[in-house]
Amino acid sequence: MKLTFLGGTGTVTGSKYLLEHEGRRLLVDAGLFQGLKQLRLRNWDAFAVPPSSIDAIVLTHAHLDHSGFVPKLVQQGFRGRVYATPSTRELCGLLLPDSGRLLEEEADYANRHGFSKHHPALPLYTEAEAREALDRFSMRDFDHGFEPIPGVRVLLRRAGHLLGAASVRVEWDRRSLLFSGDIGRGNDLLMHAPELPEAADWVVIESTYGDRAHAAADPLAQVAEVINRTASRGGVLVIPSFAVGRAQTLLWAISQLRAQRRIADVPIYLNSPMAADATGIYVGHAGEHRLSAAQCEAMCKAAYLVNTVEESKRLNELTHPAVIISASGMASGGRVLHHLKAFAPNPRNGILFVGFQAAGTRGAAILAGAPTVKIHGEQVPVRAEVTHMDSLSAHADRDELLAWIGALPAPPQRVFVTHGEPVAADALRQAIEERHRWPCTVPEFRDTVSL
Repeated sequence: MKLTFLGGTGTVTGSKYLLEHEGRRLLVDAGLFQGLKQLRLRNWDAFAVPPSSIDAIVLTHAHLDHSGFVPKLVQQGFRGRVYATPSTRELCGLLLPDSGRLLEEEADYANRHGFSKHHPALPLYTEAEAREALDRFSMRDFDHGFEPIPGVRVLLRRAGHLLGAASVRVEWDRRSLLFSGDIGRGNDLLMHAPELPEAADWVVIESTYGDRAHAAADPLAQVAEVINRTASRGGVLVIPSFAVGRAQTLLWAISQLRAQRRIADVPIYLNSPMAADATGIYVGHAGEHRLSAAQCEAMCKAAYLVNTVEESKRLNELTHPAVIISASGMASGGRVLHHLKAFAPNPRNGILFVGFQAAGTRGAAILAGAPTVKIHGEQVPVRAEVTHMDSLSAHADRDELLAWIGALPAPPQRVFVTHGEPVAADALRQAIEERHRWPCTVPEFRDTVSL
């Protein structure tokens, strides 16, 4: 078996792992590169192998940094099956067409306003191409092995993190390789704790938070404090949020705070039709998360759903305290950009980031204290109060990652640390080597190893 790292190296985006065995090719994850321009440009590069030569794809979960490149591979000739859990398939049914639509809108906006260096600016793929790619999906349940290519058996195990998220165990010729996927947390507000790993000869582990521990603070108290502080100034709080996963956690937190009368009586707007649809998917998969049917109903009623473009535009004219939850989580696109343009210049307003901000994203720039941020070709002043909290993170931190890998029943031959920015990945490598004395490597982009 040959393993090539085609993404998720030196970055938390673009996860792609190519397995080659006896003339067949299996891709584990097909994620978009996001953030820094030199990373985003990789989405346009010729793929490492002809997409038509890939026999199958297995997805760990639906987030675009793991699934968002599937339509591009289909566009370029991939004709195999894409295997995923039923929940992942449902969420991809929202995320992939939405991604294509946003890519089209961004290209169109750039062409109309003349701020692209490309003439004309083109989308990486279209909404129609994303919908076409969904026809290639085949659903597989947790804990039921299957053979995506002859001689290779795959088992999906619950990873927490997100509805449908899985660790992927690959077996062949009495050997085994375990991909952690994105590992969730034991105390997540929504998701159950990740399942403990089975023994494997080789392990690929994510390292998003490999160099730090999450704050021990009560996330509900933190959310309440930021909402109340912004409301006391008469301001609007903008919360850039991933539409799938983080938005639902926020809605559940806000519903509890309202029931306990711990936040000011201000309107809460969810300006993401996709987030609203994703919330409905959580309702339909009650066994995969912690909430009861009544709690799901409360989560759904926590915010006013903004559906039309006209309603979205009217939010930018708000002059009274309010909370706007809108995608995307790293402020890389979507409706939240218009809200940032409207509210970031005023110091009475607030911006709350509740997730990881990859290098090169607007979110990372704002958190770093940039006085202005470029949106739609113009520099927008950032004078609003900027707050970040990671207690709502759906990613395991350093200690939780070490606990997960430390639960392996037997030492692996080698551990590969991926899906982390360089400092985080190397910190986790050192921690694993010091604690377990296992051989550990941080692979580079396009590195290949024989297993």
